[in-house]
Amino acid sequence: MSVKAKKHLGQHFLKDEQIAKDIADSLTLQGYENVLEIGPGMGVLTKYLLKKDIKTHVIEIDRESVAYLKTAIEVQKLDFNIIEGDFLKINLKDYFQDKPLAIIGNFPYNISSQIVFKAIENRDQIPEFSGMFQKEVAQRIAEKEGSKTYGILSVLTQAFYDAEYLFTVPPTVFNPPPKVDSGVVRLIRKENYTLPVDEKLFFRVVKTAFNQRRKMLRGSLKSFKLSDTLKEQPIFAMRPEQLSVNEFIELTAKIAEDGIRN
Repeated sequence: MSVKAKKHLGQHFLKDEQIAKDIADSLTLQGYENVLEIGPGMGVLTKYLLKKDIKTHVIEIDRESVAYLKTAIEVQKLDFNIIEGDFLKINLKDYFQDKPLAIIGNFPYNISSQIVFKAIENRDQIPEFSGMFQKEVAQRIAEKEGSKTYGILSVLTQAFYDAEYLFTVPPTVFNPPPKVDSGVVRLIRKENYTLPVDEKLFFRVVKTAFNQRRKMLRGSLKSFKLSDTLKEQPIFAMRPEQLSVNEFIELTAKIAEDGIRN
């Protein structure tokens, strides 16, 4: 029995055993006892997770894949659990209560950014995250300021996690092969993963700034109705890709103070 990859689910099944092992080995296994693999497909990555001293959970939306996994893997094993559902729609606490867990997977390209944003929302429960993305997205997650690749995903991820681009994966190791290279990224939660500014305001500042990334900040952030005094500060003559995560935090603080004065 095998599973046919479904285009509408963005499935590209990894068939290279060494790469699967390398992704599984990218986990540090520090600070948690559970790992959740998103979209296991036919379990090429899953079997390497099962060799580790950790409880492995998988979440799969494709019923055919679920049926395959139930026959291919001894589901009665105490360290393995299959969740049928959509990762983007579940409440992690319904399955893990308040226990920490790592996220891992060969993620469907069409929802990979949404998976990262959900991990950020649940960062109190996710100390580590490792997985494969379209190379361009993987690079964007880990990119630093000063690059055209650097953007919303970079800043919002790196505000809470240390991001590292690990290695590139060619299309030939997938069935069916995608049209682009893939990249594997590891995120390790920062020791202090709370912001010294209002989180909603920070997210709004970052998203608004990059929505008009070619403009200087005094132009792209017009909707905040900033005072002329604030707009004269040097940081407002910069473009969003020039600002580090810490500078975006400082910018958010300045905007908050300006709003109070106004």
